[in-house]
Amino acid sequence: MKFKQVAGIVLVSAATTLASLWGYNHFHGNQTYFYAQDSSKLPANYAKFFDGQKYASGPADFVEAASAAIPATVHIKTKTVRTVSNNLPKSNPFSDLFGIDPNDFFGDRSRSLPEMGSGSGVIISEDGYIVTNNHVVDGADEVTVTLSNKKSFKAKVVATDPSTDLAVVKVDAKGLPFLLYGNSDDLKVGQWVLAVGYPLSLETTVTAGIVSAKGRSIDINSRQSQAPVESFIQTDAAVNPGNSGGPLINPQGQLVGINSAIASPTGSYAGYSFTIPVNIVKKVVTDLIKYGTTQRAYLGIEYARDNLSDDVKKQEGINDGEGVFVMNARDKGAAAKSGIQKGDLITKINGIQINSGAELVGQIAIYRPGDKIKITYKRNGTEYEVPVTLMNSSGTMDVVKNSIFDRLGAELQPLAKKDAESMNVKGGIVVSSISDKGLFSKTRMEEGFVILKVNGKEVTTVDDFRKILESAGNGSVKLEGIYPGYDGAFTYPLKLNDD
Repeated sequence: MKFKQVAGIVLVSAATTLASLWGYNHFHGNQTYFYAQDSSKLPANYAKFFDGQKYASGPADFVEAASAAIPATVHIKTKTVRTVSNNLPKSNPFSDLFGIDPNDFFGDRSRSLPEMGSGSGVIISEDGYIVTNNHVVDGADEVTVTLSNKKSFKAKVVATDPSTDLAVVKVDAKGLPFLLYGNSDDLKVGQWVLAVGYPLSLETTVTAGIVSAKGRSIDINSRQSQAPVESFIQTDAAVNPGNSGGPLINPQGQLVGINSAIASPTGSYAGYSFTIPVNIVKKVVTDLIKYGTTQRAYLGIEYARDNLSDDVKKQEGINDGEGVFVMNARDKGAAAKSGIQKGDLITKINGIQINSGAELVGQIAIYRPGDKIKITYKRNGTEYEVPVTLMNSSGTMDVVKNSIFDRLGAELQPLAKKDAESMNVKGGIVVSSISDKGLFSKTRMEEGFVILKVNGKEVTTVDDFRKILESAGNGSVKLEGIYPGYDGAFTYPLKLNDD
């Protein structure tokens, strides 16, 4: 009897519940509830509607992508020999005053110390071409490449491009695994990516993250170039020292960038890493292999920097808007020849939206002098589209050959007119800085030296200096000049062949 009573109670309860649900849906089923939003109209800040079914959530794992990238990612080790002297410091310019080295009185007590470096690289061809960062191999006397299977090769640096922080090295091998190029323009903010490399002297390491931003400029390449090119992909994939030069790949296992830098208060990963887009990599690598130097295209404009204050914008007459404000279109430059003027707002290049100077630089960087592009710009609220033929830094479309000038490792600028008058000279070239890598670092020259003559010929412009060096071939030249505040002339031999 108890069982029948319990069963009856359950049946009655179930019937009551079903009846309640039917009645609720019948009388109230058409009502929809919203949280403080009027469903009858779209909100003013509406961006776009998306159907969740159209957007894949990404792969369940990254096994296939990682398995494609690991064999093609290499460990790059470098050895650089530095000469350390216990003699009189190089900072004493008077050591050359009478053509006598004071150290000759005491003997040469210099000694060589090797410096070891470590980074990553990615194989891009089965016959041994490898892409890495310029800062990984810059100045190295020996470069060794180790594959994920522990095989090692001596590598030769084919060419480098400090402006983009890219370099190509080559090993003598065949049948190597390599990565296929993707398209960095197709990357979307929020998309999954993988960083692969050899961080902190560990073996091959794979980390995952998302694209945090695109078209970033952090002014890091200015440390090694007077004409830096930066349009980084920003990610939150963990990247540490040693990851430099390694690949960033998409979930399909395609190369979408070369990892280059991190933003960190400590020098180790703190949440942000920066990658050179593969569309720039493809173009630069092709140039380095074919020409030995980058064929850089120029639009011939000066543009407003990003994130300027309202006061500066008002002072310079910069109008806000989506695009890049043209501060000046240089005479006979590519933009000026196409009718672009100061005050125009460049909004697109070949149909791709441009919102910042870094994005503009990134798009121009994938083209060569002589390439024709379409630029969309706004003037007085009206939109125009014009064809533009890009040029090189000399204002022509000629192929630029690899120049000895690029290996000096120094920043040069013309002597200001007022300084020339105070020194009682016609003009000269100021050596404003000397890096510890490059031809100038192998002389006794100090920063601040003013070059007046090269092989007895007066120089007053950087272009004069460049032409004399390039005409000298691989020999040596004699640099003559002065130090401001010191009496007398100083002479430095500069060996152009550093082999």
